[in-house]
Amino acid sequence: MTSATATAESDRPTIGEFFLRAPAVGPALALVVAVLVFSFSTDTFLNLDNMSLVVQQSLVIGTLALGQTLIILTAGIDLANAASMVLATLIMAKLLTGGVDGSFALLLGIAATVVVSAVVGSLVTKVKLPPFIVTLGMLTMLTAAGRLFAGGEAIPVADGLISWLGTRRYLFGGIEITYGMTLALLMYLVMWYALTRTAWGKHVYAVGNAPEAARLSGIKVNRTVLSVYIVAGVIFGIAAWQALGRVPNADPNAYQLGNLDSITAVVLGGTSLFGGRGSVIGTMMGALIVAVLRSGLTQLGVDALYQDVATGALVIAAVAVDRFARRQR
Repeated sequence: MTSATATAESDRPTIGEFFLRAPAVGPALALVVAVLVFSFSTDTFLNLDNMSLVVQQSLVIGTLALGQTLIILTAGIDLANAASMVLATLIMAKLLTGGVDGSFALLLGIAATVVVSAVVGSLVTKVKLPPFIVTLGMLTMLTAAGRLFAGGEAIPVADGLISWLGTRRYLFGGIEITYGMTLALLMYLVMWYALTRTAWGKHVYAVGNAPEAARLSGIKVNRTVLSVYIVAGVIFGIAAWQALGRVPNADPNAYQLGNLDSITAVVLGGTSLFGGRGSVIGTMMGALIVAVLRSGLTQLGVDALYQDVATGALVIAAVAVDRFARRQR
Protein backbone atom coordinates (compact mmCIF):
# COMPACT_ATOMS: atom_id res chain seq x y z
CA MET A 1 0.00 0.00 0.00
CA THR A 2 2.77 2.37 0.98
CA SER A 3 4.65 1.68 -2.25
CA ALA A 4 1.51 2.16 -4.35
CA THR A 5 0.72 5.41 -2.57
CA ALA A 6 4.27 6.67 -3.10
CA THR A 7 4.09 5.75 -6.79
CA ALA A 8 0.76 7.56 -7.19
CA GLU A 9 2.14 10.66 -5.49
CA SER A 10 5.25 10.60 -7.66
CA ASP A 11 3.04 10.51 -10.76
CA ARG A 12 1.28 13.70 -9.77
CA PRO A 13 2.56 16.65 -11.79
CA THR A 14 4.36 19.44 -10.01
CA ILE A 15 3.05 23.00 -10.30
CA GLY A 16 5.62 23.74 -12.98
CA GLU A 17 4.68 20.65 -14.99
CA PHE A 18 0.98 21.50 -14.67
CA PHE A 19 1.47 24.97 -16.14
CA LEU A 20 3.71 23.54 -18.87
CA ARG A 21 0.94 21.14 -19.88
CA ALA A 22 -1.81 23.78 -19.68
CA PRO A 23 -0.14 27.14 -20.49
CA ALA A 24 -3.47 28.96 -20.89
CA VAL A 25 -4.56 28.30 -17.30
CA GLY A 26 -2.21 30.84 -15.75
CA PRO A 27 -3.24 33.73 -18.04
CA ALA A 28 -6.93 32.88 -17.50
CA LEU A 29 -6.48 33.06 -13.72
CA ALA A 30 -4.53 36.32 -14.03
CA LEU A 31 -7.29 37.81 -16.19
CA VAL A 32 -9.98 36.83 -13.67
CA VAL A 33 -7.95 38.31 -10.81
CA ALA A 34 -7.37 41.57 -12.72
CA VAL A 35 -11.07 41.92 -13.53
CA LEU A 36 -12.05 41.27 -9.90
CA VAL A 37 -9.50 43.75 -8.53
CA PHE A 38 -10.59 46.58 -10.83
CA SER A 39 -14.26 45.73 -10.32
CA PHE A 40 -13.89 46.33 -6.59
CA SER A 41 -11.56 49.32 -7.06
CA THR A 42 -13.78 51.28 -9.46
CA ASP A 43 -17.50 51.79 -9.95
CA THR A 44 -17.48 51.75 -13.74
CA PHE A 45 -15.14 48.93 -14.74
CA LEU A 46 -17.83 46.24 -15.04
CA ASN A 47 -20.08 48.55 -17.06
CA LEU A 48 -21.08 46.82 -20.32
CA ASP A 49 -19.92 49.75 -22.42
CA ASN A 50 -16.53 49.72 -20.70
CA MET A 51 -16.09 45.98 -21.11
CA SER A 52 -16.93 46.29 -24.81
CA LEU A 53 -14.40 49.12 -25.11
CA VAL A 54 -11.73 46.98 -23.41
CA VAL A 55 -12.24 44.23 -25.99
CA GLN A 56 -12.18 46.73 -28.86
CA GLN A 57 -8.95 48.25 -27.55
CA SER A 58 -7.31 44.81 -27.53
CA LEU A 59 -8.52 43.97 -31.03
CA VAL A 60 -5.65 45.07 -33.28
CA ILE A 61 -2.89 44.12 -30.83
CA GLY A 62 -4.64 40.82 -30.21
CA THR A 63 -4.62 40.04 -33.93
CA LEU A 64 -0.97 41.03 -34.27
CA ALA A 65 -0.26 38.82 -31.26
CA LEU A 66 -2.00 35.89 -32.96
CA GLY A 67 0.48 36.00 -35.83
CA GLN A 68 3.32 36.67 -33.40
CA THR A 69 2.36 33.54 -31.46
CA LEU A 70 2.83 31.32 -34.51
CA ILE A 71 6.30 32.75 -35.09
CA ILE A 72 7.37 32.53 -31.44
CA LEU A 73 6.20 28.91 -31.30
CA THR A 74 8.95 28.16 -33.83
CA ALA A 75 11.47 29.94 -31.53
CA GLY A 76 11.44 33.02 -33.79
CA ILE A 77 10.24 36.58 -33.28
CA ASP A 78 8.87 39.37 -35.49
CA LEU A 79 9.74 42.94 -34.57
CA ALA A 80 8.33 44.28 -37.85
CA ASN A 81 4.74 43.00 -37.63
CA ALA A 82 3.22 46.35 -36.61
CA ALA A 83 5.28 48.29 -39.17
CA SER A 84 4.15 45.86 -41.87
CA MET A 85 0.54 46.34 -40.78
CA VAL A 86 0.84 50.15 -40.83
CA LEU A 87 2.35 50.05 -44.32
CA ALA A 88 -0.63 47.94 -45.44
CA THR A 89 -3.07 50.53 -44.07
CA LEU A 90 -1.22 53.24 -46.01
CA ILE A 91 -1.30 51.20 -49.22
CA MET A 92 -5.05 50.65 -48.87
CA ALA A 93 -5.68 54.33 -48.14
CA LYS A 94 -3.52 55.54 -51.05
CA LEU A 95 -5.22 53.19 -53.48
CA LEU A 96 -8.65 54.32 -52.31
CA THR A 97 -7.75 57.99 -52.79
CA GLY A 98 -6.65 57.06 -56.31
CA GLY A 99 -10.10 55.67 -57.09
CA VAL A 100 -9.27 51.95 -56.74
CA ASP A 101 -12.09 49.64 -55.65
CA GLY A 102 -12.16 48.85 -51.92
CA SER A 103 -11.96 45.08 -52.33
CA PHE A 104 -8.92 45.35 -54.62
CA ALA A 105 -7.23 47.77 -52.20
CA LEU A 106 -7.87 45.33 -49.35
CA LEU A 107 -6.36 42.43 -51.26
CA LEU A 108 -3.26 44.43 -52.17
CA GLY A 109 -2.84 45.55 -48.56
CA ILE A 110 -2.94 41.95 -47.33
CA ALA A 111 -0.66 40.89 -50.19
CA ALA A 112 1.89 43.48 -49.01
CA THR A 113 2.09 41.99 -45.50
CA VAL A 114 2.32 38.48 -46.94
CA VAL A 115 5.22 39.50 -49.19
CA VAL A 116 7.05 41.12 -46.27
CA SER A 117 6.59 38.06 -44.07
CA ALA A 118 7.59 35.72 -46.91
CA VAL A 119 10.83 37.68 -47.41
CA VAL A 120 11.56 37.48 -43.69
CA GLY A 121 10.77 33.77 -43.62
CA SER A 122 13.01 33.13 -46.62
CA LEU A 123 15.94 34.98 -45.05
CA VAL A 124 15.46 32.99 -41.84
CA THR A 125 15.13 29.59 -43.50
CA LYS A 126 17.31 29.88 -46.61
CA VAL A 127 20.06 32.29 -45.54
CA LYS A 128 19.89 31.16 -41.88
CA LEU A 129 19.82 34.70 -40.50
CA PRO A 130 18.56 35.19 -36.92
CA PRO A 131 14.87 36.26 -36.87
CA PHE A 132 15.64 39.06 -34.41
CA ILE A 133 18.19 40.68 -36.74
CA VAL A 134 16.11 40.21 -39.89
CA THR A 135 12.94 41.68 -38.41
CA LEU A 136 14.84 44.49 -36.68
CA GLY A 137 16.24 45.56 -40.04
CA MET A 138 12.84 45.12 -41.66
CA LEU A 139 11.26 47.26 -38.92
CA THR A 140 13.60 50.13 -39.75
CA MET A 141 13.01 49.86 -43.50
CA LEU A 142 9.23 49.53 -43.28
CA THR A 143 8.92 52.43 -40.86
CA ALA A 144 10.90 54.69 -43.19
CA ALA A 145 9.05 53.38 -46.26
CA GLY A 146 5.67 54.08 -44.67
CA ARG A 147 6.56 57.66 -43.83
CA LEU A 148 8.00 58.30 -47.26
CA PHE A 149 5.00 56.68 -48.94
CA ALA A 150 2.52 58.81 -46.98
CA GLY A 151 4.62 61.96 -47.04
CA GLY A 152 4.50 62.03 -43.24
CA GLU A 153 0.76 62.72 -43.22
CA ALA A 154 -2.27 60.65 -42.20
CA ILE A 155 -4.64 59.57 -44.98
CA PRO A 156 -8.40 59.46 -44.24
CA VAL A 157 -10.35 56.38 -45.33
CA ALA A 158 -14.03 56.58 -46.25
CA ASP A 159 -14.61 53.29 -48.10
CA GLY A 160 -17.44 51.16 -46.70
CA LEU A 161 -15.68 47.81 -47.06
CA ILE A 162 -12.41 49.00 -45.50
CA SER A 163 -14.18 50.49 -42.48
CA TRP A 164 -16.75 47.68 -42.27
CA LEU A 165 -15.04 45.84 -39.41
CA GLY A 166 -15.68 48.83 -37.18
CA THR A 167 -19.45 48.61 -37.69
CA ARG A 168 -21.22 48.19 -34.34
CA ARG A 169 -24.07 45.86 -33.51
CA TYR A 170 -25.92 45.37 -30.24
CA LEU A 171 -26.72 42.00 -28.72
CA PHE A 172 -28.75 40.84 -25.74
CA GLY A 173 -28.60 43.19 -22.80
CA GLY A 174 -27.18 46.00 -24.90
CA ILE A 175 -23.75 44.42 -25.31
CA GLU A 176 -21.91 46.26 -28.07
CA ILE A 177 -19.80 44.26 -30.51
CA THR A 178 -18.22 44.97 -33.88
CA TYR A 179 -17.65 42.81 -36.92
CA GLY A 180 -13.94 43.15 -36.20
CA MET A 181 -14.41 41.50 -32.80
CA THR A 182 -16.31 38.64 -34.41
CA LEU A 183 -13.63 38.16 -37.07
CA ALA A 184 -10.87 38.13 -34.44
CA LEU A 185 -12.68 35.43 -32.48
CA LEU A 186 -13.10 33.33 -35.62
CA MET A 187 -9.40 33.68 -36.46
CA TYR A 188 -8.42 32.54 -32.98
CA LEU A 189 -10.71 29.52 -33.27
CA VAL A 190 -9.32 28.60 -36.69
CA MET A 191 -5.71 28.88 -35.53
CA TRP A 192 -6.49 26.93 -32.35
CA TYR A 193 -7.87 24.13 -34.49
CA ALA A 194 -4.93 24.28 -36.90
CA LEU A 195 -2.37 24.08 -34.10
CA THR A 196 -4.07 21.39 -32.03
CA ARG A 197 -5.89 19.21 -34.55
CA THR A 198 -3.74 19.16 -37.70
CA ALA A 199 -0.38 17.69 -38.67
CA TRP A 200 0.83 21.19 -39.56
CA GLY A 201 0.21 22.34 -36.00
CA LYS A 202 2.10 19.38 -34.55
CA HIS A 203 4.99 20.18 -36.88
CA VAL A 204 5.04 23.81 -35.69
CA TYR A 205 5.37 22.72 -32.06
CA ALA A 206 7.96 20.08 -32.92
CA VAL A 207 10.12 22.55 -34.86
CA GLY A 208 9.99 25.07 -32.02
CA ASN A 209 10.77 22.49 -29.38
CA ALA A 210 13.67 20.67 -31.10
CA PRO A 211 14.32 21.54 -34.76
CA GLU A 212 17.04 18.94 -35.27
CA ALA A 213 14.90 16.16 -33.79
CA ALA A 214 12.01 17.33 -35.97
CA ARG A 215 14.21 17.15 -39.06
CA LEU A 216 15.39 13.65 -38.19
CA SER A 217 11.78 12.54 -37.75
CA GLY A 218 10.98 13.57 -41.32
CA ILE A 219 9.48 17.02 -40.77
CA LYS A 220 10.45 19.58 -43.40
CA VAL A 221 11.65 22.24 -40.97
CA ASN A 222 12.32 25.06 -43.43
CA ARG A 223 8.99 24.56 -45.20
CA THR A 224 7.14 24.59 -41.87
CA VAL A 225 8.85 27.77 -40.66
CA LEU A 226 8.27 29.54 -43.98
CA SER A 227 4.58 28.56 -43.92
CA VAL A 228 4.30 30.01 -40.41
CA TYR A 229 5.65 33.38 -41.57
CA ILE A 230 3.29 33.42 -44.57
CA VAL A 231 0.24 32.60 -42.43
CA ALA A 232 1.33 35.28 -39.96
CA GLY A 233 1.60 37.72 -42.88
CA VAL A 234 -2.03 37.09 -43.79
CA ILE A 235 -3.01 37.72 -40.16
CA PHE A 236 -1.04 41.00 -40.08
CA GLY A 237 -2.89 42.11 -43.23
CA ILE A 238 -6.22 41.41 -41.55
CA ALA A 239 -4.98 43.40 -38.54
CA ALA A 240 -4.48 46.36 -40.92
CA TRP A 241 -8.10 45.97 -42.03
CA GLN A 242 -9.21 45.93 -38.39
CA ALA A 243 -7.12 49.01 -37.63
CA LEU A 244 -8.83 50.99 -40.41
CA GLY A 245 -12.21 49.76 -39.22
CA ARG A 246 -11.50 50.96 -35.70
CA VAL A 247 -9.98 54.31 -36.77
CA PRO A 248 -10.65 55.15 -40.46
CA ASN A 249 -7.37 56.99 -40.78
CA ALA A 250 -4.08 55.55 -42.09
CA ASP A 251 -1.34 57.17 -40.01
CA PRO A 252 2.36 56.34 -40.67
CA ASN A 253 3.11 57.06 -37.01
CA ALA A 254 0.44 54.74 -35.61
CA TYR A 255 1.19 51.60 -33.55
CA GLN A 256 4.85 52.46 -33.02
CA LEU A 257 4.93 50.08 -30.04
CA GLY A 258 2.57 47.56 -31.62
CA ASN A 259 5.37 45.01 -32.05
CA LEU A 260 6.29 45.16 -28.36
CA ASP A 261 2.64 45.13 -27.28
CA SER A 262 2.04 41.99 -29.36
CA ILE A 263 5.06 40.29 -27.80
CA THR A 264 3.77 41.33 -24.37
CA ALA A 265 0.41 39.71 -25.06
CA VAL A 266 2.09 36.51 -26.27
CA VAL A 267 4.38 36.27 -23.24
CA LEU A 268 1.62 37.06 -20.76
CA GLY A 269 -0.45 34.40 -22.54
CA GLY A 270 2.02 31.73 -21.50
CA THR A 271 3.80 31.13 -24.81
CA SER A 272 7.49 30.46 -24.26
CA LEU A 273 9.98 32.74 -25.98
CA PHE A 274 12.16 29.64 -26.35
CA GLY A 275 9.60 28.04 -28.68
CA GLY A 276 7.62 24.83 -28.68
CA ARG A 277 5.13 25.68 -25.94
CA GLY A 278 2.07 27.91 -25.80
CA SER A 279 -1.42 28.37 -27.17
CA VAL A 280 -3.40 30.97 -29.08
CA ILE A 281 -6.08 30.87 -26.37
CA GLY A 282 -3.43 31.99 -23.90
CA THR A 283 -2.45 34.79 -26.27
CA MET A 284 -6.06 35.97 -26.41
CA MET A 285 -6.05 36.06 -22.61
CA GLY A 286 -2.75 37.94 -22.66
CA ALA A 287 -4.11 40.62 -25.01
CA LEU A 288 -7.14 41.03 -22.75
CA ILE A 289 -4.92 41.24 -19.67
CA VAL A 290 -3.01 44.16 -21.20
CA ALA A 291 -6.27 45.93 -22.16
CA VAL A 292 -7.85 45.29 -18.74
CA LEU A 293 -4.73 46.52 -16.97
CA ARG A 294 -4.58 49.74 -18.96
CA SER A 295 -8.32 50.40 -18.65
CA GLY A 296 -8.38 49.71 -14.91
CA LEU A 297 -5.29 51.79 -14.14
CA THR A 298 -6.63 54.65 -16.29
CA GLN A 299 -9.89 54.65 -14.32
CA LEU A 300 -7.87 54.69 -11.11
CA GLY A 301 -6.07 57.80 -12.36
CA VAL A 302 -2.65 56.16 -12.80
CA ASP A 303 -0.32 57.97 -15.20
CA ALA A 304 0.29 56.24 -18.56
CA LEU A 305 4.04 56.04 -17.88
CA TYR A 306 3.43 54.08 -14.68
CA GLN A 307 1.10 51.84 -16.66
CA ASP A 308 4.02 51.02 -18.97
CA VAL A 309 6.16 50.24 -15.92
CA ALA A 310 3.50 47.83 -14.62
CA THR A 311 3.16 46.14 -18.02
CA GLY A 312 6.92 45.73 -18.33
CA ALA A 313 7.12 44.22 -14.86
CA LEU A 314 4.40 41.72 -15.82
CA VAL A 315 6.34 40.65 -18.90
CA ILE A 316 9.52 40.04 -16.89
CA ALA A 317 7.53 38.08 -14.30
CA ALA A 318 5.88 35.97 -17.01
CA VAL A 319 9.25 35.07 -18.59
CA ALA A 320 10.66 34.26 -15.13
CA VAL A 321 7.72 31.94 -14.41
CA ASP A 322 8.22 30.20 -17.75
CA ARG A 323 11.92 29.72 -17.01
CA PHE A 324 11.15 28.37 -13.54
CA ALA A 325 8.56 25.93 -14.90
CA ARG A 326 11.00 24.62 -17.51
CA ARG A 327 13.69 24.06 -14.88
CA GLN A 328 11.26 22.15 -12.69
CA ARG A 329 10.38 19.94 -15.61
